[in-house]
Amino acid sequence: MMGRFTGGTPEGRQSVIDQEPVGRMGTPQEIASAVLWLCSQPAAFTIGHALVVDGSQTV
Repeated sequence: MMGRFTGGTPEGRQSVIDQEPVGRMGTPQEIASAVLWLCSQPAAFTIGHALVVDGSQTV
């Protein structure tokens, strides 16, 4: 997926990172953590919400 946005080059990847408000790309573990939380008992009352896990990209 990143190849489409970066052109497959280190410069293109850095350009994408430079546009991230948090200054870095998210990790697979960070995305998995959000999914695991949604599947957990602490999230049992969370219903009908679109959880955005994008490092503030859409803010």
